[in-house]
Amino acid sequence: MARTVVIEAHGGPEVMKIVDRPVGEPGPGEIRIAHKACGLNFIDVYQREGLYKLALPAALGMEASGIVEAVGEGVIHLKPGDRAAYSSQPPGAYCEARVMPAAQVCPLPDSISFEEGAAMMLKGLTVDYLFNRTTPIAKGDWVLFHAGAGGVGLIACQWARSEGINLIATAGSDAKCQMALDHGAVHAINYRTEDFAKRVREITDGRGVDVVMDSVGKDTFEGSLNSLRPLGMMISFGNASGPVPPVDLLALASRGSLKITRPTLFTHIADHATCQEMAGRLFSKVASGSVRIEIGQRFPLDQVAEAHRALEARMTTGSTILTL
Repeated sequence: MARTVVIEAHGGPEVMKIVDRPVGEPGPGEIRIAHKACGLNFIDVYQREGLYKLALPAALGMEASGIVEAVGEGVIHLKPGDRAAYSSQPPGAYCEARVMPAAQVCPLPDSISFEEGAAMMLKGLTVDYLFNRTTPIAKGDWVLFHAGAGGVGLIACQWARSEGINLIATAGSDAKCQMALDHGAVHAINYRTEDFAKRVREITDGRGVDVVMDSVGKDTFEGSLNSLRPLGMMISFGNASGPVPPVDLLALASRGSLKITRPTLFTHIADHATCQEMAGRLFSKVASGSVRIEIGQRFPLDQVAEAHRALEARMTTGSTILTL
C-alpha cells in the first residue's frame, strides 16, 4: 500500500485527500518506483480544478523521483535499484510508490539529488522544448518570458544565458524581478507597475522580441502579441491566469504576420527516444552548472492542499516539491 493523493470531484485544494492504495507489480513496459520526492506544477491545479478534465476518481501529480523497485517485461533502460526521475502521463505522482509506464522515466545521474530530480523534470523538459523544439532561436535573439521567477522561469533564465540568448523576464514583484536577473535575464519587468509591452519596445529600440514564451495565459496574451516583432512567434504554453479567449486570426496579420502555437510537453516526450534525448540535454545543463535548480518551497505530502494554495496565490518562487 502507498499513500496517494486523489480527487473524487473537481474543485479547490480541499477536494484532495490522501488514501492508501495498493501498488501491485509492473506489467510489460512498466516499472514500480518508490518515490523520494514529488514535483508540484500548474498542470496539477488545472487537472484538480477540471480545466483539464480527468476521469474520476483520479490521482494527481506529473513528476517525481525515486528508486526503481521492479521492472516489467521489455523494459531495458532501467533496472531495480536505479535512481530515476520523470515527468509523465498518466497523473499519479503524488504518492509514496506507484506502477507506471517506463518509457518516459529517465535514469537520474548520481550528481543530481532526488529533490532536484523531482523539481526539474516537467519544468526543465518544458524549457528544452521551448528553446530547442518549437521555433529556431539563435544566439543574440530576444525572448520575452513571463513568470520569470517561477520554477520554469528560473530554469529558462539560466538556459538562455548559457546559449547567449537575450531573455527579458516579467514577474509580479521587484524581488522576483531581481531573482530573474540573478539567474540570467538581461532585463526584468514588474508587470504590476509597468506596461510590459511598452517596456519591451523600449528595451529593443522599438523592434520587439523574436519569441514570447507565455505560461500566464489570459492576463498577458494581448500584451504578448504587442511585444512581438513582425514574423515573431508567440508560444502560449500555460494558463496560470485562466485560458486565453478565442483568437482573431486577423489580429496576427495586423501586427505583422505573427505566428502562434500552443504546445504541450507530453506531445514532445511521447516518443521514448526523444524523451531520453531531451532529458540528456537537461541533465547536462544541470551537471555542468549552467542551470541550477532552485527549490523555493518544500511541503510534506499531507500538506498538499497548502502547497496548491501557495502556488495559486503566486506566493512561490522557483520549484515546489512534496517530501515523503
